[in-house]
Amino acid sequence: MYPHERSLVKRLESKPFALLGVNSDTDKDALKEVMKKEEITWRSWWNGPEGTRGPLAKKWNVHGWPTIYVLDHKGVIRYKNVRGEKMDEAVNKLLKEQEEAEKEKKDGK
Repeated sequence: MYPHERSLVKRLESKPFALLGVNSDTDKDALKEVMKKEEITWRSWWNGPEGTRGPLAKKWNVHGWPTIYVLDHKGVIRYKNVRGEKMDEAVNKLLKEQEEAEKEKKDGK
């Protein structure tokens, strides 16, 4: 998924968009090498030495990897586990909604 994620981050670099990751690798040093090799430039948290059973996965009730949450501009989870083209469609739709909300706010509606 890294190539698609890189392209998404690049395509939306001037938009109100953030890609955040949680990595389940158990070896933090090896993870740093993978992140460098895969050119992961977005914020990514380490789930700890417990890997998939780490604290972030527990808090967010994640049982399968990867799990994808797409949140809107209000922080509401609107999509779960969309990948590839479906992820692009979800993000584009939410960005459009956010732009329309900002326009309405600006216009005093």
